[in-house]
Amino acid sequence: MSIFKYASNRPSTGFFLSLALSVGLLLSWSASAQEDELEDGQLYVPLSEPLVVNYGGPGRLKYLRAEVSLRLDKSRDASVIRHHMPLIRHHLVMLFSRQGEEEINTQSGREQLRQTALAETNALLAQEEGREDVVRDLLFRNFVVQR
Repeated sequence: MSIFKYASNRPSTGFFLSLALSVGLLLSWSASAQEDELEDGQLYVPLSEPLVVNYGGPGRLKYLRAEVSLRLDKSRDASVIRHHMPLIRHHLVMLFSRQGEEEINTQSGREQLRQTALAETNALLAQEEGREDVVRDLLFRNFVVQR
């Protein structure tokens, strides 16, 4: 009886083996996550809310709703983007609301709008921060038009 009592109080080798495997997996997982972060510093920063604007000039009201993300090469630039987010949103709203129906309703017009928005965002950040090309790309995650 005392043998069984002694054996039940002593941890099994299976326990130590599973503990060692768990610790090893945890360490290798965290090391690989750090390597991914160091190798690829790119980051996508979404604008906090969709942009909703009227467009097209006088006449019947037309609406544009766009969800925008900014692609950055350096993850440290995310704090710069977040700091200037209200100013970036303002300039994008003004740009989108100046567009005519022809620009909004064609694929080439939307691409031109995207390129213009990227250039204006980088120009704005160059003016505010003294750095050019903070934003690598500007992407529309969603683009909805109501005519």
